[in-house]
Amino acid sequence: MVKGEQLYEGKAKKVFATDDPELLIVSYKDDATAFNGLKRGTIAGKGVINNKMSNALMKLLEKSGIPTHYVEEINDRDTIVKKVQIVPLEVIIRNITAGSFAKRYGVAEGIPMKSPTIEFSYKNDELGDPLINEYHALALELATKEEIETIKDYSFKVNEELKKFWASCGVTLVDFKLEFGRLSDGTIVLADEISPDTCRLWDSETGM
Repeated sequence: MVKGEQLYEGKAKKVFATDDPELLIVSYKDDATAFNGLKRGTIAGKGVINNKMSNALMKLLEKSGIPTHYVEEINDRDTIVKKVQIVPLEVIIRNITAGSFAKRYGVAEGIPMKSPTIEFSYKNDELGDPLINEYHALALELATKEEIETIKDYSFKVNEELKKFWASCGVTLVDFKLEFGRLSDGTIVLADEISPDTCRLWDSETGM
C-alpha cells in the first residue's frame, strides 16, 4: 500500500490517499489539545498509543457485529481505513454524570445514570460544535432518519461492549464520543477513532 498525497490534517491525525481510491491511511500524531483546541502541546508516544488502542477496540467491535472503517494496522502510527464520507454528527454517550453534562444541568458529578444518554453535536468548528437534536439534524440534512436510527443503535451497542472491556481493566467508562461515516455504497460504519482521547475514564476503585 503506497502512502500518497496528504488530504487532511486535524488535531490528532493526518489522512493520506493511497493507490486504492476506496482506502486511506490515517497517521496518528503526538499533538495534544484541550479546551476545543485552544490549548496545545505534545506528548511523546501519544500517537502510537492511540493508534494501537483504537485499532484494538475497532477489531473488538467488528467481532460484536458493529461495522467499522478499520482495515489494517501497518506500523505503530499508520493504519489503513476504508474511505468514508463523515456524517457531520458527533455522538456523545454518557453513563455517569460528569463534565459539561453536570454543569449544563446543575447536577453533581459521579451519579450513575439509570440508562445511558445520547447527545448529538453538529460537527462545525466555526460554530463550536453546538448541541442539536434529531429534528435539527433532519432539517439541516446532515443525515436521514434511517441513518440516525442506525447510528443510535450502533452507538448503544458500542457502549455495552466498551463498558465490558474497560471494566475488565478495572476502569469505568464515564462517557465518550463517536463519529460515523458513509461508505461509497451508503453503508454507515463507525469511523474516526476510539482512544483515551475520545473517552472519559475513571479508576473503578477510586472513582477518579
